Amino acid sequence: MEVEKKYISVEELKKHNKPGDLWISIQGKVYNVSDWAKDHPGGDTILYNLGGLDVTDAFIAYHPGTGWQYLKKFSTGIYLKDFEVSEVSKDYRRMATEFSKAGLFEKKGHGALCSITIISIMFCLSVYGVLKSDSVLVHLMSGMLLGMLWIEGAYVGHDCGHYQVMPSQLCNNIAQIVAGNCLTGISIAWWKWTHNAHHIACNSLDYDPDLQHIPVFAVSTKFFNSITSIFYGRVLTFDPLARFLVSYQHFTYYPVMMVGRVNLFIQTFLLLCSRRDVPNRGLNIMGILVFWTWFPLLVSCLPNWSERVMFVLAAFAVTSLQHIQFTLNHFSGDTYLGAPNGNDWFEKQAAGTVDISCSTKMDWFFGGLQFQLEHHLFPRMPRGQLRKIAPTVKELCKKHNLPYRSLSFWEANKATLRTLRTAALQARDLSNPVPKNLVWEALNTHG
Repeated sequence: MEVEKKYISVEELKKHNKPGDLWISIQGKVYNVSDWAKDHPGGDTILYNLGGLDVTDAFIAYHPGTGWQYLKKFSTGIYLKDFEVSEVSKDYRRMATEFSKAGLFEKKGHGALCSITIISIMFCLSVYGVLKSDSVLVHLMSGMLLGMLWIEGAYVGHDCGHYQVMPSQLCNNIAQIVAGNCLTGISIAWWKWTHNAHHIACNSLDYDPDLQHIPVFAVSTKFFNSITSIFYGRVLTFDPLARFLVSYQHFTYYPVMMVGRVNLFIQTFLLLCSRRDVPNRGLNIMGILVFWTWFPLLVSCLPNWSERVMFVLAAFAVTSLQHIQFTLNHFSGDTYLGAPNGNDWFEKQAAGTVDISCSTKMDWFFGGLQFQLEHHLFPRMPRGQLRKIAPTVKELCKKHNLPYRSLSFWEANKATLRTLRTAALQARDLSNPVPKNLVWEALNTHG
């Protein structure tokens, strides 16, 4: 005898969107993940962000075919009775199926091996230049090589975080710690925490941590209202200091990018020293200790303080190119307030991303992230396949009248600066109510 199916409405599902009462639906079936959220490999944040919603598209994007077998134990036996799948989602799911059948998620190539080889060579050359040469020019070049090493190391850590690039999961986890914590000084735990939330809530002003840079930057005037960051759980206060800094953000953008790595170091320490439940905290701390052992020792081997400062700044300057690239991919994209909606996955990713057009010869430099939309739609896809799928993604955007932004590196810089300048000029408007600050007003009274 067939058991009669139980149904609930979309509105009823939305009520189950909090810790301890967390439901999601996938392809119309409702699952209770309340007790499992803390154990979710991608972190609990993304489940809380999507709680009470249909998450089919996000599930397809982030999980291989083998992931479906684990859903049964979370089944409630309940189905959605009034959920409608958009035409865009239908096309996206068909596209994902076609790419999977073509084996594009499994064709990793030799990119990881090449990157690791290049990183090893650059590390040896940088250390050799510091220890074996007395030339200031060689020391400068060694610092620049270290910066390039950090860039490539970040790409390897990024790849390992999204899909398995090594022969086994254990080797993959080790590669993440070595490439991230040990070589670059940035915790892979911090990266996973923020990066997964960024992917799920792409360009949401209150949910996406990658846009929350108050008091230094504001990509939207909505930040002037001191919105609450759902990710960090605090108010992003737009006070006189923030107003002053944002007013000149189109001038400070590149200088801040130059020292942006310092912020990443600080964020790593704040997370690892926090009371938050951090996966593999001990391993992450050990990796960071490795970095803060070899890096200061290497710098101390330089003959004087002027060369030490030059070496570090050279490394920071080169690495700033990567920080700039990350902001180019999103700062000039469309933004919104509120939680992500499970049924507009494709639309939100298309609206919030900007691709960087370049020749195939430059793919190594951008680490595949120049195809930002393609990466956001299919984060598990190896970077070597993203160029192949770009025309198909572009056609789907065209079919549904969705934006597909692909700009040159130069044009993307200009678009980002325009976004920052627009917000900066509005921040200078003294008619906007904000707590009085006489110093700020004196500096800006005459333009």
